[in-house]
Amino acid sequence: MITRIRRQARMYRVLMGAAMRAQGQYRANLIIELIGAIAYQGAGFAFVWVVVDRFGQIGGWGLAELALLYGLRLGAHGVFTSLFAQLMGPISDVVREGEFDRYLTRPVNPLLQLVTRRFNLTVVGDLVGGAALVVAGASQIDVAWTAPAVAYLILAVVGGAFIEAAMHLTASALSFRMITTQAISSAIDQLLSTLGGYPQKIFPIGFQLGLTFVFPLAFMAYFPATVLLGRTDELAVPGWLAVLSPAVGVILLLAAYGFWRGQIRHYASTGN
Repeated sequence: MITRIRRQARMYRVLMGAAMRAQGQYRANLIIELIGAIAYQGAGFAFVWVVVDRFGQIGGWGLAELALLYGLRLGAHGVFTSLFAQLMGPISDVVREGEFDRYLTRPVNPLLQLVTRRFNLTVVGDLVGGAALVVAGASQIDVAWTAPAVAYLILAVVGGAFIEAAMHLTASALSFRMITTQAISSAIDQLLSTLGGYPQKIFPIGFQLGLTFVFPLAFMAYFPATVLLGRTDELAVPGWLAVLSPAVGVILLLAAYGFWRGQIRHYASTGN
């Protein structure tokens, strides 16, 4: 098992490296898209800034705390897009156009081939923006940034990326039955972008529970942020559940992969 994992990891590095080199050839386009990505994410937090400037707080969270929360969410998205961006819709095109047939004839995991088929270097904008907001927020918050706290922050970002990957992988797996799942993938991305940067306590209790156990958005940034800030008493769930957020990401991604393996058996070539 360990040998197989190492082999798959080595193959991932080789294929992803090739995809990155291919995208890096168009430097002018890369720079323009990178600037656009940073500007887009900056505009999202600018809206939060305006609301705080107008009302003072959002759900009892000040600007520095919101910067940490928004940075965690954006950083997790950056890690997700750097590793699994191809899960955000293109699988439907791969299935519909018959490209997936080729993946099944090669001695490499089909999912590995899918996630490395292209690489968008503009994900650097998400990573840079997320890191900048985390640093800016952390520097203004009275929190002891010990080694365990920093380690938990890093694990939370990775766990958030895994949760986003799990949701998109589950949607992608449905392509083997529905042919196109672009609407589902777009809905997931829209919900994450719209709600991910706000403290969940501003929503009704039923909606909070839905964002925890149905659509696990709370585990991606809000729960880890409350742990780091010592605000778990405001949660609608026990504090220990929030602490386990990084582990939830691993569990959900493994479950989504199991679902993917089950659905791939229903794949039928379109004949193109």
